[in-house]
Amino acid sequence: MKLQNVAIIGSGGRENALAWIVEKNDGIKNIYLIPGNAGSENSPKCKRILIDYLDRSILVEKLISLEIDLIIIGPETPLADGLGEFLRSKNFLVFGPGSDGAKLESSKAWAKAFMKEANIPTSNSWEISSIQQAKEIIYSNPSPLVVKADGLASGKGVFICETKEESIQKTEEILNGKFGDAGNLIVLEEKIEGPEVSIFAITDGHKYILLPSAQDHKRLEEGDKGLNTGGMGAYSPTPLISNKKLQTIKDTIIQPTINELIKRNINYRGVIYFGLMITKDGPKVIEYNCRFGDPECQTIMPLMDKNFVNILHSAANGNLKSDLEMIHSKKVSGCVVATSKGYPLKYETGLSINLNKPLNFEEIQIFHSGTSLNKSGDLVTSGGRVLTIVSQGDNFDSVFKKIYNFLNNVHFKGIFYRKDIGHQVRNEFSKEQ
Repeated sequence: MKLQNVAIIGSGGRENALAWIVEKNDGIKNIYLIPGNAGSENSPKCKRILIDYLDRSILVEKLISLEIDLIIIGPETPLADGLGEFLRSKNFLVFGPGSDGAKLESSKAWAKAFMKEANIPTSNSWEISSIQQAKEIIYSNPSPLVVKADGLASGKGVFICETKEESIQKTEEILNGKFGDAGNLIVLEEKIEGPEVSIFAITDGHKYILLPSAQDHKRLEEGDKGLNTGGMGAYSPTPLISNKKLQTIKDTIIQPTINELIKRNINYRGVIYFGLMITKDGPKVIEYNCRFGDPECQTIMPLMDKNFVNILHSAANGNLKSDLEMIHSKKVSGCVVATSKGYPLKYETGLSINLNKPLNFEEIQIFHSGTSLNKSGDLVTSGGRVLTIVSQGDNFDSVFKKIYNFLNNVHFKGIFYRKDIGHQVRNEFSKEQ
């Protein structure tokens, strides 16, 4: 099947990075971002389509007129709402699961039951829908519990509590509507210890191929403190995952997940994100996502080669070919997210962005997340996470040195970013410890 015209649904840094790698394939003629952001306008092959993809009749009409060969759905919400199966019913080829597979992310309670059924290692958990239930469980446990809104909360619905009182407080906040209907049900989880890693498997529903591993930094402040965010930076691959450990993850987590999806007649064609914790008892699943992580996607895509879109196409076809190699660079990659002041709570938008690009910025990518163009055509902020600065190199010290040097040339009012992204693999931090 020909592959010339690709549509990417979404408007964040993840979609910007996916467009960037898809563009590298010589056979691709047009990449349509629906709706994309200001970063989508920097490429000759990329075009923004400013329609509301939630209006399905308008979306289908536009996709037909553009003769789209492959649709990549970026964000979790349209996947959970069934956009994948709807577009497949209209005879489009779609990379992204249906709403049944997206339940891995859209319902933490469902995902926990799924893992239990498949004997996939994870922490103990309890479903609750009232504060009285929560208090009974929290006070009967020896340690404070992690509190999670069951539904989608833009990566902000998880609270790792330090005291039992905090566990109860966060439970009350969620039940009182902090995340709307996403918090009608709450999952309380036993707190487990260990470093977190991100693993991504591209699957056609039966076979799968793994991307390089990554580590995300979810907390707002340096030292991994402060509020949970959508992600402040990442690096890939993580040296935490040895070949032996990866084989354990495949045997005890990834293959059992695929097997359980098949058992439930869920034809999952897309990417599965495995958020893992490497505990003293081995790897355990913290959470699933039904899409590429953000900012891990921005970090990993520059390690991929121009064949990457063919792998997505093959998976969407339900025919992940073994002869399609996932060729990736031997270099390492890192990224830092620049956010608006006040993120992840209230923040100002419409602020002018000044990107003073130095002449020698090899191996630097700028992926836009919350950006737009104002009426004068100037680049301005339009979201909490504004830009992701990415670089590759032979070692993580050189990678993050280039990123932070480049960030000195990025200016908008109230710009904020962590200075310690990649601290686990940077020598300057290991010397301090």
